[in-house]
Amino acid sequence: MSAVTVDPWSDTEGSRRTRELFTRAFDQQPQGVWAAPGRVNVIGEHVDYNAGLCLPTALPHRTFAAVRPRTDGQVRLVSAHLPEEPWTGTVADLAPGRVEGWAAYSGGPAWVLADEGVEVGGFDAAIDSCVPFGAGLSSSAAIEGAVAVALAELAGLELDDALRARLARLCVRAENEVAHAPTGGLDQAASLRSRAGHGLLIDFVDEQVRHVPLDLPAHGLELLVIDTRAPHTLNDGQYAARRADCDRAAALLGVPTLREVDDLDGALAQLTDPVLVARVRHVVSEIERVRQVVALLAAGEVAAIGPVLDASHTSLRDDYEVTCPELDVTVEAARAAGALGARMTGGGFGGSAIALVPAEAVGTVTDAVRDAFDAHGWGAPAFLRAPAAAGAERVA
Repeated sequence: MSAVTVDPWSDTEGSRRTRELFTRAFDQQPQGVWAAPGRVNVIGEHVDYNAGLCLPTALPHRTFAAVRPRTDGQVRLVSAHLPEEPWTGTVADLAPGRVEGWAAYSGGPAWVLADEGVEVGGFDAAIDSCVPFGAGLSSSAAIEGAVAVALAELAGLELDDALRARLARLCVRAENEVAHAPTGGLDQAASLRSRAGHGLLIDFVDEQVRHVPLDLPAHGLELLVIDTRAPHTLNDGQYAARRADCDRAAALLGVPTLREVDDLDGALAQLTDPVLVARVRHVVSEIERVRQVVALLAAGEVAAIGPVLDASHTSLRDDYEVTCPELDVTVEAARAAGALGARMTGGGFGGSAIALVPAEAVGTVTDAVRDAFDAHGWGAPAFLRAPAAAGAERVA
């Protein structure tokens, strides 16, 4: 079984693909092409909806949207990954309860922008992507982000950090209300607000961000993303159930969110439900792990974050119960082959893992994970190299 490597497209390649798709679908040229990245979360899993701290980075893998405004109020959407005819309607037809599937993700930002007072007329959009779907790498946020920045620019808005923050919130609304998918905001913030060569430290108390230098190649390291290709979805109830557990625990503890828990032992002693004990232990300890990683990066002790990644995976496996056999085997095989640390990333229940790997050991780790999957009779995993990339922007 050979390893599958998923390489990012250059902006030139992504623009070419979407321009050609746009021309085939609509028989004219787009006004421009915009792109937004997927993301990988270095540390801070399942704490965004607990007002916690997270440290994602943007992937070099992007979703591209070729867009042209219309004067007749009509909206047409086409995707390179779907064989159907373009979705056709109006911005009003993109309202909650009126659209579903991929059109909800690609068109939802238009409805939310209009709902919040931005002048959004009709438009045509063609979308293509090299962000793996269903891998827990925020392919949905990349679609939303690419369309959102396109429509914002076409409406005459300046894409500064304030607008990026606003668009991230709008895209959360689109995913929650239009696509009916639960999300805490990490994905959209990472896709829209990231900076090349940096992790994005997000404080979900107030949505403030700080760009943390994360130049792994300078330290002889790589962040290897391993897509297990195990089915991954946020619509199967498990994600929502974890959020409900956290909300219930916070109510029992008398705090607005679990971020306010500053005495973990005391909080756990107040809870009698072992499930809630485990959920709280993960959330509070994971927020502290984010602080540990940021401190180590600031001190230049980059390799030392490996054990913190390991501890995060253990907590997600045992206390939060969101891993799966494919993720656990990936992490174990990567560590045994020389990774300094490894953990699942994203919502879990499938999807991807990350491994912090010395550059010279990437091939060894890749082979070890591939062989472990082969031994279990699973399909081949896919591998992505993930230098910290830039957020959404116009590319053509």
